[in-house]
Amino acid sequence: MSFVQVQCTRCKTMFRDRAGRLQDGYSRQCPGCEVVLFFAEDSQHPFIKRAMRNARKARKEQHEAAAIRRAAPPEPRAAPRSRSSIGRTRAQERSE
Repeated sequence: MSFVQVQCTRCKTMFRDRAGRLQDGYSRQCPGCEVVLFFAEDSQHPFIKRAMRNARKARKEQHEAAAIRRAAPPEPRAAPRSRSSIGRTRAQERSE
């Protein structure tokens, strides 16, 4: 989960919000001055533009990383062993 820095248009306070949330039509209150910030792709405010651009970039990177993980072959795992079976193998090694 990635976060994006957002700067309030009124009090200039920096706060973080999830990149997945920052999409066209999203609104949020500033934790400092409680003004409602509206996030839109066509916003003219540079702080909103920067936050939207960074969120888009973070979502794209997350999507690409997930695609790489899905395409990679799964790592081989050893079969899970219970404590009782571990004890049996040790006993067999001693008897040999």
